[in-house]
Amino acid sequence: MADKIIPSFKAADLVIELSSTPKPKPDVIPFGTVFTDHMLTIEWNASEGWQAPLIKPFGNLSLHPATSSLHYAIQLYEGLKAYRGDDKQLRFFRPMLNLKRMSNTAKRACLPAFDESEFLECIRQLVETDKDWVPHSDSGSLYIRPTFIATEPALGLRKPGSALLYVILCQVGSYFKNKAEPLSMWADPKYTRAWKGGTGDCKMGGNYGCSLFPQYEAEEHGCQQALWLYGEDHQITEAGTMNLFLHWINEDGEEELATPPLDGLILPGVTRLSVLELTRKWGEFKVTERYLTMSQLCSALKQQRVKGMFGSGTASMICPIGHIVYQGEKLHIPCQDNNSLLTQRLTKELTDIQYGCTPSDWTVLV
Repeated sequence: MADKIIPSFKAADLVIELSSTPKPKPDVIPFGTVFTDHMLTIEWNASEGWQAPLIKPFGNLSLHPATSSLHYAIQLYEGLKAYRGDDKQLRFFRPMLNLKRMSNTAKRACLPAFDESEFLECIRQLVETDKDWVPHSDSGSLYIRPTFIATEPALGLRKPGSALLYVILCQVGSYFKNKAEPLSMWADPKYTRAWKGGTGDCKMGGNYGCSLFPQYEAEEHGCQQALWLYGEDHQITEAGTMNLFLHWINEDGEEELATPPLDGLILPGVTRLSVLELTRKWGEFKVTERYLTMSQLCSALKQQRVKGMFGSGTASMICPIGHIVYQGEKLHIPCQDNNSLLTQRLTKELTDIQYGCTPSDWTVLV
């Protein structure tokens, strides 16, 4: 049976309008605050379908005040990076996983389908246009933010008849201010990031905007991030905006690296999948996707079976967790040499692939 043809824009139709006023490139900038000279925009409407992709000078969007993405949060985004290796080549890291996830989220948001390969080629040409913005550093990269919004200019909740797919770029370094310090987490079951049948497995902006209030409450408790719990048994789901891993000796006495399963609550992170695949390839300990609860963690801590915990994500990479505030108690998570070696080893193996030091089919040349 032949694959279904998706009505989509074509990279071959891409139009490029270059900026006449390129901006100076700063040396050090806060995450996501200074953007490159150009952006990619692709418009869609129900009557005419996809329009030709356009690379144009970076600028503001013009939106109708009734735009449905503003009123009903019919929007989504992705995050991936371009890396400059010592060989001067620019690389993407597993970009089709991001675009497949974006397609799945678009379907959930009732936004139109597109050809992921055509979109990747448009993104590649945007990065090529602004390639001088990719840092010459093994600690920096170019962050790529594809965004998809409904632009229906009318009130009333319905499937949008118009939409805008666009991509912006910015230089980034470390996501957290002090990446050397383990993160502190605040776990309180009164807040829920996602629920069964919801959109926890989709990268929608609404999932993140609603996390701001708990985030600030976490800071009031002396913590940097919220550890998201779910259900009466206080299942551990995600760490802030990251997937979460527990490195421990499990109830059966086995050394195990565990992360919650993709059951609709968890975002299917690209770094998460990469950590699972790398550690399974090592074959040095058990690697599982399983439910984890706070009671299991507390018992393991008392019995000194925890080796460490860390979060993973595109922006944050691998971030060790140092302590968790839970039910009025400060739980200290061991940062033993073994766990430090694990997070350092994972970070090195991933960055060696991303920057081209280790050849891999996980990277795509720009």
